[in-house]
Amino acid sequence: MLIGCYSGDLVSGGSAGNPAAVMATGDRVRAPLLWPVEARLAALLPDLLVFRKPRAPEPELATAQGVLLGVHVTGFTALMDRFSLTCKSEDDLDKLAHIFSYYISDIIEHVLCFGGDILNITGNVLLALWTVEQNQLSDIITLVAKCSLEIQEKFGVYHTREGQDLQLKIGVSAGWISQVIVGDEQRQYLLVIGRDVDDVQLAQRLAQANEIVLSWNCWTLCEQYMFEVEIMKEDEAVKLRDMRITDPFDFDEHFDKCLSYLPHYRTSANTLRTALELDPDSALEQTLRKHIMKNLLKKIDEGQPTEYISEFRTVTMVLVSLEFHKTGWMLHLCHLIQEAALYISTVIEKGGGQLSQIFMFEKGCMFLCVFGLPGDKKPDECAHALESSVSIFNFCWENLTETKLVSIGITNGPVFCGVVGAVARHEYTVIGPKVSLVARMITAYPGLVSCDEVTYLRSMLPAYNFKKLPEKMMKNISNPGKTYEYLGHRRCIMFGKRHLIRVRSKNHPLFDREKELEAFQMAQQGCLHQKKGQAVLYEGGKGYGKSRLLAEINLLAQKEEHRVLSLKLKEADSKQYFYAIQTLMAIFFEIDTCPAFYRQECLHKQLCGKVEEPLHCLFNDLFFVKFPLSFEVSHMDDMARQKKIKECFFQVLQEAVRETPLIFLIDEAQHMDAASWEFLGTLLSSAPIIMVMTLMPTSTLCGGAQHVLQSPQAMLKPISKCLGNPLYCKALCRDLLSKDILLFHDLQKGEEENSKWETLSANVMKSTMYGIPPVSSEEDQKLYVCTVKDEVNLDTVLLPPLLKEIAVNQLDQLSPEEQLLVKCAAVIGHSFHVDLLQHLLPGWDKHKLLQVLRALVDIHVLRWCNESQELPAEPISVPFSVEVIEKHKEEKKKSDAGSPLRQKEELFLPQPEVLEFGVPLLREAAWELWPKAQQRALHLECACFLRDLACRCGSCQGGDFVPFHRFAICSIKSSRGTSRFCSYKDTGSVLTQVITDRLQLPSPQDSFQFQTKLSRSREAFTSAPCRSEEEFLDRVSRTLAQASPENDLLTMKPCHCEEILKFVLSPLAQHCLVIGENTCAFYYLLEAAAASLDLSDNYMAFFYLRKASSLLGQPAAFSFLKKRKVKICQFEEATFCRLRSEVCFNMGQMTLAKKLARQALRLLKKNFPWTWFGVLFQTFLEKYWHPCSLSQSADNPSEKKKKLAVLQQRVQCLSLLWQLYNLEATASSRRFACLATLMQKNSAKEFANEAQVVSTYVALSQFSQNVGDREKWLHCEQMAIQKSSLCWFSREGLLATAQLMQTLAYTKLCLGHLDVSIKLGFQAHEMCGHLRKPALENLVLSVLFRSAFLKKKFDLCVHVLDSQWALISQGHDILGLACFYSACLDLLLYGKGLLCRPFEECLRFIQYYEHSCVLTSQSNVMLGVHSSLAMWFAQDSQWDLFEYHFSKARQLVKRTNASLFGSHGFVRFLECHVLMLQKVPGGVFMHIPPETPSQVLKYFKEFFSRCVTCPVYHRWVSELKASVMRYGKREVLSLTNIIRPLDTCFTRIWIEGEFLEENKSFDGNLAIQRFDRVTDVKENRDEEEIQECNIKTKKNHLKGS
Repeated sequence: MLIGCYSGDLVSGGSAGNPAAVMATGDRVRAPLLWPVEARLAALLPDLLVFRKPRAPEPELATAQGVLLGVHVTGFTALMDRFSLTCKSEDDLDKLAHIFSYYISDIIEHVLCFGGDILNITGNVLLALWTVEQNQLSDIITLVAKCSLEIQEKFGVYHTREGQDLQLKIGVSAGWISQVIVGDEQRQYLLVIGRDVDDVQLAQRLAQANEIVLSWNCWTLCEQYMFEVEIMKEDEAVKLRDMRITDPFDFDEHFDKCLSYLPHYRTSANTLRTALELDPDSALEQTLRKHIMKNLLKKIDEGQPTEYISEFRTVTMVLVSLEFHKTGWMLHLCHLIQEAALYISTVIEKGGGQLSQIFMFEKGCMFLCVFGLPGDKKPDECAHALESSVSIFNFCWENLTETKLVSIGITNGPVFCGVVGAVARHEYTVIGPKVSLVARMITAYPGLVSCDEVTYLRSMLPAYNFKKLPEKMMKNISNPGKTYEYLGHRRCIMFGKRHLIRVRSKNHPLFDREKELEAFQMAQQGCLHQKKGQAVLYEGGKGYGKSRLLAEINLLAQKEEHRVLSLKLKEADSKQYFYAIQTLMAIFFEIDTCPAFYRQECLHKQLCGKVEEPLHCLFNDLFFVKFPLSFEVSHMDDMARQKKIKECFFQVLQEAVRETPLIFLIDEAQHMDAASWEFLGTLLSSAPIIMVMTLMPTSTLCGGAQHVLQSPQAMLKPISKCLGNPLYCKALCRDLLSKDILLFHDLQKGEEENSKWETLSANVMKSTMYGIPPVSSEEDQKLYVCTVKDEVNLDTVLLPPLLKEIAVNQLDQLSPEEQLLVKCAAVIGHSFHVDLLQHLLPGWDKHKLLQVLRALVDIHVLRWCNESQELPAEPISVPFSVEVIEKHKEEKKKSDAGSPLRQKEELFLPQPEVLEFGVPLLREAAWELWPKAQQRALHLECACFLRDLACRCGSCQGGDFVPFHRFAICSIKSSRGTSRFCSYKDTGSVLTQVITDRLQLPSPQDSFQFQTKLSRSREAFTSAPCRSEEEFLDRVSRTLAQASPENDLLTMKPCHCEEILKFVLSPLAQHCLVIGENTCAFYYLLEAAAASLDLSDNYMAFFYLRKASSLLGQPAAFSFLKKRKVKICQFEEATFCRLRSEVCFNMGQMTLAKKLARQALRLLKKNFPWTWFGVLFQTFLEKYWHPCSLSQSADNPSEKKKKLAVLQQRVQCLSLLWQLYNLEATASSRRFACLATLMQKNSAKEFANEAQVVSTYVALSQFSQNVGDREKWLHCEQMAIQKSSLCWFSREGLLATAQLMQTLAYTKLCLGHLDVSIKLGFQAHEMCGHLRKPALENLVLSVLFRSAFLKKKFDLCVHVLDSQWALISQGHDILGLACFYSACLDLLLYGKGLLCRPFEECLRFIQYYEHSCVLTSQSNVMLGVHSSLAMWFAQDSQWDLFEYHFSKARQLVKRTNASLFGSHGFVRFLECHVLMLQKVPGGVFMHIPPETPSQVLKYFKEFFSRCVTCPVYHRWVSELKASVMRYGKREVLSLTNIIRPLDTCFTRIWIEGEFLEENKSFDGNLAIQRFDRVTDVKENRDEEEIQECNIKTKKNHLKGS
């Protein structure tokens, strides 16, 4: 919990005379960063203990005069009850603990200022003491009365947001106070008892809200003339109204006088208690340690800050109330309390609990015990608590003679367990509704061991051990729930109720347990063949599937007609002698399910012929029957009877095994009693019986169990987790379903194009589900994809209680330092860097950190992100550390060698110290343990640490992922003032001591220098621009040959932006969300989305943008009604639209992508027309537009960068628009696309950045080729080459050069220069290897494959496809997979037996994604895919499938363009036509009408008119066209003599040689002219050929008739 205290001019003597003035400032101070251990211990204890003189170990009364002040906070229980009625238990507990701690800390600090000693904080009651001499009592009573009045004035009423006010009732008493210490040498407790202690409690009860009541004795001892009071005659008490102080300075003098009575009043202005400034004293430390709980001592010894100690966790509370007879002497009662405390502490600690507090009340005392505190969590704590309670109950009744009544209450539930109070004085306590409930249960059910329903259910004890109690009203608790009395262990007939709980379902087979089942089968074979007993013991943790495995074995055994005896044990069974064998034999004798009155008769039938009748009475007590006692048995003692019973069981079982194989299945065998283990061990060696048992790995087994495990006939088989933990998955799914946050979508249902961004989640998830095998038609079931509702933030969804309990159990098995490290790492995220982790661990050096990390890695709690990493044996000094952040502004002004850019790069270059959680469940649970205020403080520290790293890597020269992002938002940042990061409310945490501007949005001043001075060699290199293609290619070859680390070529360094996204941007956005800084979170979410798109990860980009959408809220129906949750500038809104448009484009949501791109342009003040007239007008304006470069502008640099940011977004929006319209093969779409390219070119010319201009010309060249504009295609390519001379010395420039290289390879392929295209493709691929751009690399490989394929270099094709598969197989790029499988189909059809992927896999992909929006929008690719599939099915004469895919292709052909994929698909489509004319039998098609050769020739005409910019296929298509024309001239052919479908004329083309023989003596321009001439001639002759073909066809028909 966060602790704070008031500060002011606190000095002793006259300067501290007015405590009211001291408290008026209300300023908080914090505890020192490193307190001595003695001070930390003293802060948890009263001065009465700190300054106490050592006494005898026996309880001894010490009496003194003093004044007691009791402050009771009313309304707190009612507030807890109000919180308990909601479903957000942990959030409510956090508010509850926060309210109480800060409220009580103010009161504590006020009391300390008046010299009081805080004895304890019990529940909602604070007890303070002023110890003085008798003659000083009256003055001190006046002081305490003044303190009480000020407390009521300042803190008497606290208004909460929940509507429940907290108020104070104060009681004051004076007189003799007795103090006693009980306990032993390990643990001691301070008690304050006596009549005046009872009086102060009585005064509190008599007081109403906002009242102060003095006990009668206190009234008689005070200076009565100074008080205005109201006498309460019936109650013998006095109600204090006010004090008669006319002059405040009179009280100042009185206050100074009272200070002389208080020897331990503070003497320093830096603290409120002298006890915190004592010199180190080992003897005092050892004395104080006895009064602190063990788990808290461990954390203090570890040096954990006070803020790190508090947690939210589920615990079990046991409250023991002892009421004594009034006749007992006080010293004798102290001895009784001492005896009870020792016994309770011993019993509780055996069960894993701790005795937390002992406090007195009017009639006796109470002992608060807690199970499950940090470090003490055990799996069966509820059962341990109940058993311990019964033991304590019996002990107190039987051994404490003066005990009048013993009452025990047990509850289980979430609580805040941690530090409550002020820095100078606080206590470790538990707060929660269940704490109030357990106190009320003591009063409602006196003299019983009562428990709540949660404890009853979680104990897993038999129901017959409990008795339901009648419901009773409890004060301030509206719904206490069911209450049960725990009766202790009782022996009861439970036959028929202990079989295996889990039954194997026929519809849910067991997967991935072949090794475990093989162990059972081996034991089965060994038992049957060797006639020896066999035992298989499966060992695994909770939820590993042990019970499901037994259910599977049970089914297998019953199928083989074996007799199976199954039993599931519970922890309580381990304490019942021979219980497991008793139950198993009851099942064996089939008396487990028969009625009680028939049991004896049934057993008699089973025993006849197997056991002598005089021995039947041996089973009377065992099976609850009443056979007559025989003479033989009556002379046996107990040992002889037990021995005889076992002999009878052995005899019966041995006879049974001879008839039918017998199998024992025992679940949770660790709960088996020792006698049963011994029996099974003997049985294993004497009878061929198979025993299959399951065990928990952490259980301690008895000697009999160890004997069974060591037997050569036993096999211990550990169970490993496979495919996740079944229990975890089940619990998580149930929890999510109960919270109604899941949506289910039919996985087989085709995708539909959405018009809203908010409904895209299902489509995104479906794109990641390719690995799921399709459901067979025989199975009557469907597959669904599950998504989370858009308004739900999974980061705020807490773990189910069951899973959190399991994880906390695992966490508490770690040492305190390991627990602290895991908790701090959980705040950072799933992955974290060691430096950031060390920043959150105050006082830890690198050596200690690495040592603890090594231990956690060894037990698989953590693991290195790269499995090849090894932990260094000694600490390594890394250049990146906390000091880098703090000295960032100074270092960025130095040379490049010491720049932050270089140091940021070093964080990610080697990555020797990046780890991640091996157990994600443990991380989630550890994060939830933190109180919310401390969570926010730690997340703030993480955000401040990561803030300066949130940029591109050093290889990319820094900068924002959204170009110039920080420059575009700086104006709105200055206008809105300090960020909420900066105004984060200081709660007194040590960690929140940060400067107010520490976590603002990035500013332009923090940006890096993007331009570096060129070296002489580079200046020489760029002295002249490239004038020709040859010169550019020569320069590329020389540069790639010279690139090496020695040359310090910045662009050749590997990119680490992916690591920055994973370890900086993504966690940083999450940190901002947790601390509530949504504006900064939105900023970093945009950066993360842009980085993901930059890395071709569309799925994660959608994930980040979806989070950003939830921050903005649901869109309004009308724009003027739109009210954003987060205030963002217009530029960020435009960027948000542009990023969503790009994501939609990648998902195939073209309509929505256009809408969002247009919206982004409108926000960027650049409208894009909607009508054809607007296109004409805008085209006219753009053609006569004159650019004005920003380099010529007179604006300041910051304004230039803002304009650059806007221009960059405009260019990207326009690039998206032309790509979107280019997918539509309509005239209007082409006009829109042409306008978009023109606007993009004009916008790019405004840049002073050559790389952007080159990228734009490359895009324009690609577009021109797609639409068949030869002149513009080559012109734009030549312009890109000329502008590329300055693109080698930035990563952006290298990317533009790589794009240009890919375009040149593409161009050479289209023109038919295949060797040159292959060479350029390899050079472009080498560049992509440095850039880490998967999308560009995939495109390069596609071009490289097509060149190698047309060159018939099939081995190279396989190599390229392998590289392509390694690139795209791990992602979710559906289009990339479609291109890959299209290439695989080409290789299957023409690759001479080579294959990269089997045909079935290719077909399955197409069938799965055929209707996805991504592929539906990509007509060029899908035309080739369907045509290739049709060819394949034609090869196998599967004409129905041929018809299906050919009809699909015919629908697509009109929607393609002249791109490489479009031309390739068109060629495949023409091949199918030729095949139909020549090889397909007549009448086989049901849906495709037959086509004449003249109709087919129209498709050839369309190809030559459309694909003029792809002449590489022209000769091939000419041959196909010739075959069609030859077919039209022939007579009607007999199809029975035709060879296989693929042995056609277009197949001969491959055999005879190349499609296009390159003439290397011609340059590129001559080649283009040659193909242009051929194309023109063919276009002119098309009509004549079609007419001639029609005439000849008619003649043939006439001759045939």
